[in-house]
Amino acid sequence: MGLQYFMEEKQYFETIKCDDYNIFNIEYHNKRVAKTIAKNFDLSEYIYPLSQKLLRCKIIYNDDEILKIDFFEYKKRDIKKFKIVYDDEINYEKKYLNREKLNCLFEKKDNCDEIMIFKNGLLTDTSIANIAIFYNDLWITPSKPLLNGTTRQRYLDLGILKTADITFDMLKNAEKIALLNAMIDFDVLEDYSFLL
Repeated sequence: MGLQYFMEEKQYFETIKCDDYNIFNIEYHNKRVAKTIAKNFDLSEYIYPLSQKLLRCKIIYNDDEILKIDFFEYKKRDIKKFKIVYDDEINYEKKYLNREKLNCLFEKKDNCDEIMIFKNGLLTDTSIANIAIFYNDLWITPSKPLLNGTTRQRYLDLGILKTADITFDMLKNAEKIALLNAMIDFDVLEDYSFLL
């Protein structure tokens, strides 16, 4: 493992939605940064959207400082088909810049659009988003996600989501699912399929 790998292990990033010069849910991103490095940054002091378009702002930081800020015009991916993958060793409790393990799992997607990751027999996340399922008239999200996303936490705080251990049988019998991240918010999918 080279120096670049080591450096990325010590770097983190936030993805923040900007639209029409507005910055979305910054307080939740600030809280996650504070939890990640035990230091407070007000990220809004660093974000100056370049246009009124829908932008993905990527902020890279380490334990001491903001390292880089980039803006990318955002286009939502069309996700309908999921490959189920299993990895009992994967950990991604902080939003590390180094996503090598997630990327390796994503490469197993075959002809699917996205993966769903199971760890120790329970659903965790996709490669790019938290997940929720509508099951027994409730929206539930995995109690042990790989990463506690800002959108996931916001909907938990609002009482719209509850946490639970989600098995494959529960996923299979869900009425619908939702993907959650900073850019797509709470994106409900009713037309989807799985590949084992």
